[in-house]
Amino acid sequence: MGTLGKAIYSVGFWIRETGQALDRLGCRLQGNYYFQEQLSRHRTLMNIFDKAPVVDKDVFLAPSASIIGDVQVGRGSSIWYGCVLRGDVNSISIGSGTNIQDNSLVHVAKSNLAGKVLPTIIGDNVTVGHSAVLHGCTVEDEAFVGMGATLLDGVYVEKHAMVAAGALVRQNTKIPCGEVWGGNPARFLRKLTEEEMAFISQSAINYSNLAQVHAAENAKSFDEIEFEKLLRKKFARRDEEYDSMLGVVRETPPELILPDNVMQDKVPKTA
Repeated sequence: MGTLGKAIYSVGFWIRETGQALDRLGCRLQGNYYFQEQLSRHRTLMNIFDKAPVVDKDVFLAPSASIIGDVQVGRGSSIWYGCVLRGDVNSISIGSGTNIQDNSLVHVAKSNLAGKVLPTIIGDNVTVGHSAVLHGCTVEDEAFVGMGATLLDGVYVEKHAMVAAGALVRQNTKIPCGEVWGGNPARFLRKLTEEEMAFISQSAINYSNLAQVHAAENAKSFDEIEFEKLLRKKFARRDEEYDSMLGVVRETPPELILPDNVMQDKVPKTA
């Protein structure tokens, strides 16, 4: 680096240092309202080559999730915290009302031992449990993939089928409708009951409702978050006997009440 280069570098260095000093001074002047933004290079939606994700406007996409490349996500689906959907060498398609839960990985296959080009296709109202891995496979509507399960290339899960938690489903395995498969390697365990099939559909509905709450929470401004902190501190619940001794009746403000559709202990009222 020559003399001119060193001079330019020094000027740039001092400009950056001055900016940081001004930022620190501004934070101090803000006092209790101090808030410092941290630069993050994470991108929730990211193009790769000439491929861009297509995500419906009604999808809940957690801030820490990553959707990369040729990925389509249908209406009312939810992609939860820490998930990675990487459609770089092939495509990923996710239907409506499907939930991909926290830390799950969905990828595709450009080539394998069978010489097949395999996208990943996930249907409507599918539940994919936490930390599941789906690679170059197909999961039909209203199927269930348990927590920590792994589906390898060419796996085909039919409608109303269930993959048990922790299962490893080998390449090109087909899981028929209404069956539970589990183990390592996965094999047929038993038939699903009518109640379990109904649970799969209800699970998708529950996560769709819960996703709306998380979407609203993530959309709140800094001022709204700070206001709710004050409310929670003011209306913190104490022991009921303690309150009765003081004659105190605590009412929860409406801002802190969850909607009925995500409260497990509330049953919809009938006419």
